[in-house]
Amino acid sequence: MLDAVPPFRARPGAQDSERVIKLAVLAVGGQGGGVLADWITDVAERNGFVAQSTSVAGVAQRTGATIYYVEMARDTGRLPVFALSPSQGDVDILIAAELMEAGRAIIRGFVTPDRTTLIASSHRIAAVSEKIEPGDGRASSSKVHATAEAASKRFIAFDMEKIAADNGSMISASLLGALAGSDALPFTRASYEQAIGAGGRGVKASLAAFGAAYDRARGTATPAPKAAEPAIVGSALGAGQVSGPQTLLQGWQALAARIDVMPAAVRDMALRGLKKVVDYQDIAYGREYLDRLDRAVALDGADRGYALSIAAAKHLANAMCYDDMIRVADLKTRSTRDRRVRREVGVKDGSILQVTEYFHPRIEEFCGTLPAGLGRYIENRPKLAAFLDRRINHGRRIRTDSLAGFAALWFIGGLRRWRRRLLRHEVEVAHLDRWYALALGYVPVDYALAVEILNCRRLIKGYSDTHVRAQSKFDRVLSALDMLKGREDAADWIRRLREMALKDEKGDMLDGALKTAATLNENETD
Repeated sequence: MLDAVPPFRARPGAQDSERVIKLAVLAVGGQGGGVLADWITDVAERNGFVAQSTSVAGVAQRTGATIYYVEMARDTGRLPVFALSPSQGDVDILIAAELMEAGRAIIRGFVTPDRTTLIASSHRIAAVSEKIEPGDGRASSSKVHATAEAASKRFIAFDMEKIAADNGSMISASLLGALAGSDALPFTRASYEQAIGAGGRGVKASLAAFGAAYDRARGTATPAPKAAEPAIVGSALGAGQVSGPQTLLQGWQALAARIDVMPAAVRDMALRGLKKVVDYQDIAYGREYLDRLDRAVALDGADRGYALSIAAAKHLANAMCYDDMIRVADLKTRSTRDRRVRREVGVKDGSILQVTEYFHPRIEEFCGTLPAGLGRYIENRPKLAAFLDRRINHGRRIRTDSLAGFAALWFIGGLRRWRRRLLRHEVEVAHLDRWYALALGYVPVDYALAVEILNCRRLIKGYSDTHVRAQSKFDRVLSALDMLKGREDAADWIRRLREMALKDEKGDMLDGALKTAATLNENETD
């Protein structure tokens, strides 16, 4: 009888035949954590082990991963006593389906340097807290890597999500391959493959992802051949150009030649900016970009590391490539987007994919796509603008897999050739010229401040309401310039104000810092 078999747990000095192996998997919804736990349990049982699998659900998809916990021990005729959840300092193998989940596991004490083999995919899924921050709220991946190396007995990390996607499978298959390749469990590769085969669905793709990850974990993977770099004219010139290919190529070569004579420190950023601007509009727009950039280069010097020119090359391109209805429609109707969506969703060739796009245009976006004179006419008549807004300002769902839906967006995207005549372009260019002239005007008196004013362009991003809020923060930061005139730390103050604006969505931190700056100015004036 079972009651006559004394239970056992792992204990110091226990024989391998009696040792309970403890494995935890941290994964969020859609990553196949449950499938992975089932595979691991199946593999253990195929090799004469007794195994138990449990799960503890997280609070929500990005605020807490589900923990799948597996304990296993050789079947010696004695009934093991298995725990239902992992304990701090008591995990042999921890598998994280994303890098920051590995970091959270370390914080929770599941990873210990004298015991734990840590296996993690190095790709990132931004957490809610990272997305909320208006600026770059991403946590440092390099810090997590360094901490994981120090906190674990052995750390295995590479992009298992990419391996799964390349093979048309889910990350659970590549995570299993990394586990098998680590030799952390005393099981053969064949037994893992048998467990996958027993599932009966997506076996071929899962085995391919498993094998690629297995080889990578063991260091035997053959490097993928490096894809040939696309021709510059192909990567830089966007769809919708009117001129012939030869004319476009000659125009691009002329612009690239202008970059070749710039200081070496500036060329890389200038080329990136030029590609972005030409893809956004056309060759002539790229010429405008370089004309503006030349003004900064002429004021700069090697003794300052060309910081002004590099900042100008980056932020001029972003300012000239503002988001509008035309840009959004253009991006949503490109063939590259269709291929990306099909790849991410996992749609096979020949299958039908239905795509619904959501739009909520305001009267401002509508007027921005009109000729400048007509757009101003409507905006200057509040009653007319309100009348039109009631008919325009509501959500729309457009099926771009249908002819009518795709044609509507394709038509809007095609307005790019007339963009220079539209109201939104007139407004954006005027704002850009004021900002750029302001920054360059400070170069003779405070070079560092001029650079920080250029960097403030980071604050402006997005579309519709997001763009309005971002521009408001931009204006509030630069409003401090009058208070900071003549101060040696003016550049540092503008930098700090900008960083506060980027970190605080509501702007409360920025308001507090502006009050502090005003107080300092009043005290010095007195």
